[in-house]
Amino acid sequence: MSNQQHGPDLPTASTVPVGYREAVALLRACSTEQGFVAAPTQSRNYRRIWGRDGAIISLAALLTGDDDLRSTARKTIETLARYQGPHGEIPSNVDPVAGRISYGGTTGRVDSNLWFLIACGEYWRATGDDPFLEQLVPAIEKIRFLLGAWEFNNRGLIYVPLTGDWADEYLHNGYVLYDQLLYLQANRTLASIHNALHGSTDHALAQKISRLRHLIRANYWFDETEVPDDVYHEVLYRKGLQAASHCRERYWMASFSPSGYSYRFDAFANVLASLFDVADDAQRNNVDAYIFTEAMNDELDLLPAFHPVIRPVDEDWEHLQVMFSYTFKNRPYEYHNGGLWPMVTGFYACDLARRGRKKEAQRLVEAINQANAMPMDGEPWGFAEYIHGKELTPQGTKRQGWSAAAAVMAQRTLEGETLFRIDDSPAER
Repeated sequence: MSNQQHGPDLPTASTVPVGYREAVALLRACSTEQGFVAAPTQSRNYRRIWGRDGAIISLAALLTGDDDLRSTARKTIETLARYQGPHGEIPSNVDPVAGRISYGGTTGRVDSNLWFLIACGEYWRATGDDPFLEQLVPAIEKIRFLLGAWEFNNRGLIYVPLTGDWADEYLHNGYVLYDQLLYLQANRTLASIHNALHGSTDHALAQKISRLRHLIRANYWFDETEVPDDVYHEVLYRKGLQAASHCRERYWMASFSPSGYSYRFDAFANVLASLFDVADDAQRNNVDAYIFTEAMNDELDLLPAFHPVIRPVDEDWEHLQVMFSYTFKNRPYEYHNGGLWPMVTGFYACDLARRGRKKEAQRLVEAINQANAMPMDGEPWGFAEYIHGKELTPQGTKRQGWSAAAAVMAQRTLEGETLFRIDDSPAER
């Protein structure tokens, strides 16, 4: 088993943008002996190692060429594996010093498991660290089994409960597109690991990957064609198609459940659909057009988590305003309800850059750095969790590690680096 190791061709100190330097400095501040914390602050529980945040910060660390940061990426994954639950669940977050472990709030966090698998594969591919991979195989196999159980009806898509992923106080659940895309990439990672360990293809897994990709394409993109062969539920699909005139062929649907489809634009999911090569060029162009004409902020080139904003006059407001654990955070233009996220925008910049749209990607890099530089609590470079979608003020937790990760990922991808090294072979697509 072998992997080529590619060291990034880093720019000289004099040519590195200040936003990139500040972001790398924050990644170092997030680095501990046990792994990356979400933020180096005592605020609430952000000074913990999170499955989701830790994986995303690790993706950025792998692009820096910094051996210490790469080592912390490995420690992050190992710590999360060490606190794996009895059924295979990866912690939502863990404080190894205090011994406090959370697998979620009112429900578990599905995407922590998916991001964990993706981070394992990306670390291994970037470093060629075979002993690391072999050490993690038992944890990986337990997650694989657990994710299969979460399909419930054994029909290819995992079911996500309310509050079950990063949008943990927002109104989406069921067959959430964001999680299905991560599931696809996680299965690609499993296939790559199997090939390396056994020197052969897991044909059942290859078939599962192909099936899942077709399921996503068939069920989350509405166009003028007949009902697809891979439709999950024909009656539900036909009802969704009839109600989707305003978003048909414009962007990917956020989710569906037994109660119907969600029609709000999920920025993270739409970006991942392109990054993971589920979208074709026509779909990418349509989503780009929607983002730049309707979803993206007019004054600061950042993406909202979801669009449009849910307001008190909207039908969904009644349910949204009771969706919180401690305090309500989703007022209009705040948090997931129209808040602008450097982290999500960073992934979009990576996608644009790899597609050769470097002018637009550069605009987003500049906007991310502008947002990260906004002061918080009187200190420059606040690296806010998100930016208020109307007032353009920094909000949420300051010195957020994945806001720094966004700047690193976007800058390095703009310079030619690859964010996700694991993908399908042509035969599997």
